[in-house]
Amino acid sequence: MDCSLVRTLVHRYCAGEENCVDSRTIYVGHREPPPGAEAYIPQRHPDNRIVSSKYTFWNFIPKNLFEQFRRIANFYFLIIFLVQLIIDTPTSPVTSGLPLFFVITVTAIKQGYEDWLRHKADNAMNQCPVHFIQHGKLVRKQSRKLRVGDIVMVKEDETFPCDLIFLSSSRGDGTCHVTTASLDGESSHKTHYAVQDTKGFHTEEDIDGLHATIECEQPQPDLYKFVGRINVYSDRNDPVVRPLGSENLLLRGATLKNTEKIFGVAIYTGMETKMALNYQSKSQKRSAVEKSMNVFLIVYLCILVSKALINTVLKYVWQSEPFRDEPWYNHKTESERQRNLFLRAFTDFLAFMVLFNYIIPVSMYVTVEMQKFLGSYFITWDEDMFDEDTGEGPLVNTSDLNEELGQVEYVFTDKTGTLTENNMEFKECCIEGHVYVPHAVCNGQVLPDASGIDMIDSSPGAGAREREELFFRALCLCHTIQVKDDDDVDGPRKSPDSGKSCVYISSSPDEVALVEGIQRLGFTYLRLKENYMEILNRENGVERFELLEILSFDSVRRRMSVIVRSATGEIYLFCKGADSSIFPRVIEGKVDQIRSRVERNAVEGLRTLCVAYKRLIPEEYEGVCTLLQAAKVALQDREKKLAEAYEQIEKDLILLGATAVEDRNLKQWSRILQKPLPITGEIANHVLSRTRKEGLLSRHRSVTRLRLQEKAADTIEALQKAGIKVWVLTGDKMETAAATCYACKLFRRNTQLLELTTKKIEEQSLHDVLFELSKTVLRHSGSLTRDNFSGLSADMQDHGLIIDGAALSLIMKPREDGSCGNYRELFLEICRNCSAVLCCRMAPLQKAQIVKLIKLSKEHPITLAIGDGANDVSMILEAHVGIGVIGKEGRQAARNSDYAIPKFKHLKKMLLVHGHLYYIRISELVQYFFYKNVCFIFPQFLYQFFCGFSQQTLYDTAYLTLYNISFTSLPILLYSLMEQHVSIDTLRRDPSLYRDIAKNALLRWRVFIYWTFLGVFDALVFFFGAYFMFENTTVTSNGQIFGNWTFGTLVFTVMVFTVTLKLALDTHYWTWINHFVIWGSLLFYVVFSLLWGGIIWPFLSYQRMYFVFIQMLSSGPAWLVIILLITVSLLPDVLKKVLCRQLWPSATEKVQTENQCLSVEQSTVFMLSQTSSSLSF
Repeated sequence: MDCSLVRTLVHRYCAGEENCVDSRTIYVGHREPPPGAEAYIPQRHPDNRIVSSKYTFWNFIPKNLFEQFRRIANFYFLIIFLVQLIIDTPTSPVTSGLPLFFVITVTAIKQGYEDWLRHKADNAMNQCPVHFIQHGKLVRKQSRKLRVGDIVMVKEDETFPCDLIFLSSSRGDGTCHVTTASLDGESSHKTHYAVQDTKGFHTEEDIDGLHATIECEQPQPDLYKFVGRINVYSDRNDPVVRPLGSENLLLRGATLKNTEKIFGVAIYTGMETKMALNYQSKSQKRSAVEKSMNVFLIVYLCILVSKALINTVLKYVWQSEPFRDEPWYNHKTESERQRNLFLRAFTDFLAFMVLFNYIIPVSMYVTVEMQKFLGSYFITWDEDMFDEDTGEGPLVNTSDLNEELGQVEYVFTDKTGTLTENNMEFKECCIEGHVYVPHAVCNGQVLPDASGIDMIDSSPGAGAREREELFFRALCLCHTIQVKDDDDVDGPRKSPDSGKSCVYISSSPDEVALVEGIQRLGFTYLRLKENYMEILNRENGVERFELLEILSFDSVRRRMSVIVRSATGEIYLFCKGADSSIFPRVIEGKVDQIRSRVERNAVEGLRTLCVAYKRLIPEEYEGVCTLLQAAKVALQDREKKLAEAYEQIEKDLILLGATAVEDRNLKQWSRILQKPLPITGEIANHVLSRTRKEGLLSRHRSVTRLRLQEKAADTIEALQKAGIKVWVLTGDKMETAAATCYACKLFRRNTQLLELTTKKIEEQSLHDVLFELSKTVLRHSGSLTRDNFSGLSADMQDHGLIIDGAALSLIMKPREDGSCGNYRELFLEICRNCSAVLCCRMAPLQKAQIVKLIKLSKEHPITLAIGDGANDVSMILEAHVGIGVIGKEGRQAARNSDYAIPKFKHLKKMLLVHGHLYYIRISELVQYFFYKNVCFIFPQFLYQFFCGFSQQTLYDTAYLTLYNISFTSLPILLYSLMEQHVSIDTLRRDPSLYRDIAKNALLRWRVFIYWTFLGVFDALVFFFGAYFMFENTTVTSNGQIFGNWTFGTLVFTVMVFTVTLKLALDTHYWTWINHFVIWGSLLFYVVFSLLWGGIIWPFLSYQRMYFVFIQMLSSGPAWLVIILLITVSLLPDVLKKVLCRQLWPSATEKVQTENQCLSVEQSTVFMLSQTSSSLSF
């Protein structure tokens, strides 16, 4: 028996941290490992076929029907249709079956066409030729035939056919450049690294001779995370183990750039690739309108059941009298007489259900879907939301939430890159208390009038010279910047050694700004070549440092480190990060002086970083390597183990200094603090006192120059006027974030700042701080409501709350008695009475916690989260509406959002214009659908009282079938796409109009009941108006008597004209398309009725409608009744609108009246001018 096999199985299933379920083993080139190393266990993996389609030729019909009938409305009408087939019902099965068939067919055709396009794309992708290594030779085959373990060769500008572990490249340093635009939208080049032990294999023969196995995690969709390790076997029995991370993984869909060729081994293929796993959509979000629509549908279903029940009871009450149960003209058969009473009653109940089922609008869901889908294009086509600088326009990732944009009550926004430009400019650095301020350099461009080095304060003495240069070297080495190759740079090519032509690439603009700024101070980072980092010092000498380890940055640690070895053999650990993460780990250095400078820069709105270092002796470095290697090769909890290792390594540091960068604005500078700040609390007072101490108030009339995104302040001001509360959630320091909030007008001069910070909680208990803040805000709660705090009155006292991440953790933490609700409710009460809230020092998950806390509060407000970076994804996914800014921190936020916009300023139009109009349109659509169906079916209910509850139908089968499909569908669809109750310019100019639709105002119960009663009133007018006319005028001019079909046709005609003209009265924005559709629908009804009743149709067994419509129109009284009943039906709605506009006008109605008056005035002036000119002639 093979003992190695048993040993491997025992180890894999019973021992160790790696479990077969959580990891997989891949044999590179399908070569078995050397004997005794590891047992060869073949594993089955899917082929490389991509299947993005949902259906096949064989399962399309059953699968599509199953999915469509999962919808409650479709399933309900299917049941009604089956009932009509099974029992004797008053209406033909066609009346329910045809509309259902129409809806199902249209949806199936749409989904089938979309799936056919997916099939075409899949076939083109799966049949792509791929080169792979087989027996030392290059072989070509189709992409779908690739298997896990195959070694693949990819050439420049080709797309990777599957997820590959990068083995080697044509570049000597074992790197390659890729673009991932098709995956995450980022067009910048990313650098990936080959495995250290295989990067020297450059030929097919070398690669084919590789003996290695790869252990990695099972497929998961995160594009930016990968955990694995490779075991490379040589002549020795013990393999060399190397960790594998995302930098070694080449993803399917990415494209190879600026590299002749690479070799890689397939680890995930087909539907297990990260690109395929990302096909799955995010969790479905439902809008408030959709929820209201479902509730209204349930109400109408209850009404339907009530109608059927009432009619069933009344039928048997009516038939209880003699001779009514069996009249002379309708004798029952013997089997009918012997049927069970309850069975007969149940059958009658079902028959009435069928008769009244049209009160449920079958076509409403289809119309709503079409409205959302087509309406979403108005955002993407909006030229005002296109950014010429970036060439980007808005993106709609889902159309299900269009109307939710008009219901937002809370906006949670990131600061850096969202409110600010995220275009960083190096301002100064402080080394042991000495300040260096170079002239501005940004993105490789030296600003005008920049020359030499400007140094403030005294220069360091000779003893500090070493620390100064060590600081500059630390900034040149502690980063992950890539230098563009000469062939990547447009224009004249220059060597990086010149120092002035380096073009730096990094995912963090801060890193680029720091390296550019240090370049102005005499130290230039040149390149990373063969694992050596090269820098150019002040004497133009090239220094080489071997890069030993990188301790990557993460949002929890808030710092990064590198370990390098100098040419003299000294080993350094350089660390940079936020002051809160560096100062606690420092044991030496001028901490007080540097802390003072950091606080001063934070007040000015600058982003600060601290720099520290320590020397490592060889023994220490060996221990560090052992610690890191153990964490890096772990397959389970690698991130946790790395974090623990970093925590042990990054301690006992020596503080060197701090840097300050500024978020650059291209068009506007905000000036604030032209009078003392109305802020309270120790930190706020410290900020103010320190500002005055520095003498800034006397030197400048403004203390702070914060560089915001274009029109960020105007956007926030407009949102506040619209009644929307804006919260800023950031990871920055409190002082920096507060200064930004003042600059963007989130906090105003009269805002009293309240602090809920760790420092304050240390002085008092959390309980006392919360109750003190509660007393303060509730004292002014009478004057601070939703309607007045956002009006931005200069004389109004309002409050702004500042909370940090540590304080939030205490609030969210369960108390000893197991409850945390009291603190949460108190915190929410404070927040509700504050005009704005700033949350600083927030981790990404804490941002999501804040959003969830507000979202689930008792008011259940609609929330919106907006951000531009990966750290904002969690709150974007948590909010009701998530918006990503297409910024400089990658496209992860845009990819995971519901909508994406180029700049923060575009949020104003998206909410106040698009959101407003979307909500107005769809709310009218929903209410109108229920209204017109009440008008349609309530006369049928009344008719039963006049026909002995015999389930006789009032309308013809054709009218029952086409009412919702043809006669009344197009006008409301077009209204829901094009209606503008006020102009776009007015909505943009007057944000307060947004308040008129807040809290789902147009779909509240009061409005719903009004529309329902309006439908009932109109139905009463239709029915009894026609009834009284028939009582007095039952004979036409030629002596013929009107029958029941003429009566039903008269009611139906009045109804079609009334509901269509009702929509015309509600329309404010008329175009030729509106005229064509509204009047065309009425014309179509008339033409159809003439044809339907004027021709003998051979496929009909009966012709009950023959000549009925023409006969009705030949009667003069019928014409009079039609006109009179339409007028009477529309009159109450017209009177209600006139009275409400005069007595209780809303802000929107006031604006509409002003615009009408202005339009009339302009027309009058124009006519008078024309008249005067003609007279003078």
